[in-house]
This record gives sequence, C-alpha cells and structure tokens, in this order.
Amino acid sequence: MPARTSSPFPSALEQLGSSTDPLALSNVADLRRFLILVADPRDARGLRYPALALLCAAVAAVLTGARSLIAISEWITDAPQQVLSVLGFAADPLTGLRPVPHAATVRRLLQRVDGDALDAAISAYLRARTPPRPIRQRRKCQCDG
Repeated sequence: MPARTSSPFPSALEQLGSSTDPLALSNVADLRRFLILVADPRDARGLRYPALALLCAAVAAVLTGARSLIAISEWITDAPQQVLSVLGFAADPLTGLRPVPHAATVRRLLQRVDGDALDAAISAYLRARTPPRPIRQRRKCQCDG
C-alpha cells in the first residue's frame, strides 16, 4: 500500500482525468473560460505569472496524467512554448521565450486557491467536455393482439 501524502490535493486530482483522456490544444483554450471564475488569492504586488495561466497549466497537467505537485511542475517545465502560449504565459520581450514558474510558485497558488471554487470550475469544464448521451427510443411492442 502506498504511503499517504500529507496534502489532500493529490487525492483530489485523481478525479480530474486520466492519461487515456488527453487534453487537446483546442480544449485548453476552452478551459480558461471556466477557470477565470476562480479568484486569485495572491497579493497583486509582484505577481509574475497570472493565476489563470498557472491554474490552466495545473489542470492540463493533471488531465494528461500528472498525479502530484512535483509532476504538475515538471509537466509545466516540459511544456512546449506553443502550449505555454495557449495556457496564457507571456513571452519575455527580450528573448521571445515564455518562462515557466518555479515549482514553489505553483504549489503556493494551489495551496491558497479556494478549493470549492476550483472544484466547481473544473467540474463545469468536465461536464462541458462530456458528449451528451444519445436518447434511447423506446421500441414499440410488436405483440400478437
């Protein structure tokens, strides 16, 4: 039996998706519509990365298989520049590259964000991604009369 983690966050992440359900770039942009409703708990002074970009990256990492805060940070670090652009990370004006946040930045935001608001936003996103179930038509009984 694996050891329990001290943080409830990784166990909650298991409900978000699986590595067999990859997140397409077109869906990442759609994810922003839901996560923008989650308030940024950080002080506005000195913010380098927008909360929306960090939350989108964290959720995208989980939906593609990340199961810990370290794995989320590694996914963000390894993400291609195009993906970072779609997620909302700004390019450095001198280099044109999109720098990625340190693992501690991601961890601090995820620890402080309103869990209920994040859960509601992600749940709404996953419901929107789920195709509607086909309506089953009832068969008429062809009984002898």
